[in-house]
Amino acid sequence: MFGILLSALNAALAFLVRSVIVKFAVFFCLFFITTEFMQVLVSSGLFPSAGGISSSLGSIPAGVWYFLDLFNVSAGIPLVLSAYATRFIIRRIPVIG
Repeated sequence: MFGILLSALNAALAFLVRSVIVKFAVFFCLFFITTEFMQVLVSSGLFPSAGGISSSLGSIPAGVWYFLDLFNVSAGIPLVLSAYATRFIIRRIPVIG
């Protein structure tokens, strides 16, 4: 009986160490590197800020702005641009992309 319990505990511990802990450490490192790399890029001024987009949207006439506001374009454009920038960055990381 003790051998069966020891074997089950050994199998559970092996699964935990091989798959859960190692994957957690690898993905945490990738997440940390990605977030810190993006902070360095944003602080160095390599990416444009969202203020330029909102100021360019301010010159649109009221008749057109009604339909753009109806579809919430002012929130969608920065969202799409940040998604494209994130996709670009993730594809440049050799381990992920």
